[in-house]
Amino acid sequence: MQLKKKIFLLFCLLFHDALYAELTIRITQGVGKQTPVAIVPFGLGRNVPKFAVSIADVITNDLKRSGRFSATPIENMLQKPTTGAEIDFDDWSILGVEAVVVGRIIKMKTGSFNIQFQLFDIFKGEQIVGYRMPAKEGTLRRSAHRIADMIYKELTGIRGVFDTKVAYVKTNVSRNETNYSLIVADSDGGNEQIVVTSNDPIMSPAWSPDSRQIAYVSFEGDASSIFLQTLRTGNRRKISDHPGINGSPAFSPDGRKLVLTLGGVNGNLDIYILDIATRSLKRMTYNRAIDTEATWSPNGDEIYFTSDRGGAPQVYKIALNSDKAERVTFQGNYNARPRLSPDGKKLAMVHLYRGDYRIAIHDIAKKDLLVLSSGMQDESPSFAPNSDTLIYATKMKGNGVLETVTADGLVRQRIASKLGDIREPVWSPFLKL
Repeated sequence: MQLKKKIFLLFCLLFHDALYAELTIRITQGVGKQTPVAIVPFGLGRNVPKFAVSIADVITNDLKRSGRFSATPIENMLQKPTTGAEIDFDDWSILGVEAVVVGRIIKMKTGSFNIQFQLFDIFKGEQIVGYRMPAKEGTLRRSAHRIADMIYKELTGIRGVFDTKVAYVKTNVSRNETNYSLIVADSDGGNEQIVVTSNDPIMSPAWSPDSRQIAYVSFEGDASSIFLQTLRTGNRRKISDHPGINGSPAFSPDGRKLVLTLGGVNGNLDIYILDIATRSLKRMTYNRAIDTEATWSPNGDEIYFTSDRGGAPQVYKIALNSDKAERVTFQGNYNARPRLSPDGKKLAMVHLYRGDYRIAIHDIAKKDLLVLSSGMQDESPSFAPNSDTLIYATKMKGNGVLETVTADGLVRQRIASKLGDIREPVWSPFLKL
């Protein structure tokens, strides 16, 4: 038990009560002017049943949740066209709508379905995009997220991330027994799936670049080990169980290696690279200080990590072909848990700001620092795969909740479990089709 307590102190993790319940999302800050859009209920072709999932509702909720759009309520719609030919542009102009989405679901001879949709610019009276995609009843929700991504990209110029996932850790305390769960959910909080559950602590989940595996730390047998688990099959294998501390795994961009923190029986923490296939190790740091929380640069040539070698936690980087670390952060007395944006332009971190631990972004080229969050103990930042949004953990009335914020700080959302505490979020890469 002493080892567990020591590692908990090192990683500053606090767990609280939680039960299995899907997440609820609430926009707490949005842009000043939201683009008014209308998502008309999709028409159903012959022999198409009424599904439990409403494609129009999923698309509407996705766009509203982005904070950049306002959606016309169905009851306010003057017409409900399902094809472009049926649209009366004057009716939508009266409502002040700038873009309209219409669509239909057609049943194919094979028993599957075909989703057809069109996006129109009301001011110009022109189609912006039209698309059709095959789907099955069980994949309608994901198809709706994909459509929302296309619409978002056309209207904002930014690739959407509605068809992505988030992993996080939950705990459940019952009759003096604590249960830990690693959970994966859709980006909107729905479709929760338990990846692994244990009476021993679970922490530090990390996605593989192809979104098919998750690496995480587990304390089974009263010792820290790193596991790899395949999501589709549930197959898991122990990848690192060296004496002492095994922590903070992160996949290389090619998925062949993990950068991780190892600490022998003497407890000194250093950064290592583990080859997944051969299990061979390459030590990257040799400092007597605590070196931890490493992550890769998008091109795989450098490692960014937290170190207190200068007297306080700051972010450093080291090239794979070098043995000399270079300090990256200089603003403030505490900068930790570095995470690079997928485009390599921004570095997210936990930053001590006026006595509170906030999420901040360091612009690598300009060397500017922007504080994004407003909590007292914000932690575990993770970029969305489009580099435009981050997710992180924070506190609300004593419970752990998640929040997302755009990289410019303009749109913020709170993601809370109805019954409990959630921690350590990590956003998936773009999912494979």
